[in-house]
Amino acid sequence: MRRTLAYIVAVAFTAAAAAPSLAAEKADPAKALFESKCSACHPSDRPKSKKKDKAEWEQTVQRMKKNGAKLTDDEVKAIVEYLAKTYGK
Repeated sequence: MRRTLAYIVAVAFTAAAAAPSLAAEKADPAKALFESKCSACHPSDRPKSKKKDKAEWEQTVQRMKKNGAKLTDDEVKAIVEYLAKTYGK
């Protein structure tokens, strides 16, 4: 009985810890889009070491599209906005 209770408590704490990150991802669909599209070719934490303005992020994302990233124009716009807001100069 004690093991079952300990297991239930552990699962509850794990779920509670994961809930804010899931809510944040749902709150920012551009982040989820960036992570799903861009991580197909490289780690999604790659831009964390970069600081670019919006025009520079636009060039980068367009270059990725030219290199084969499957992105619509609307997806490019959303990803550029996200990157500029999150990793901008």
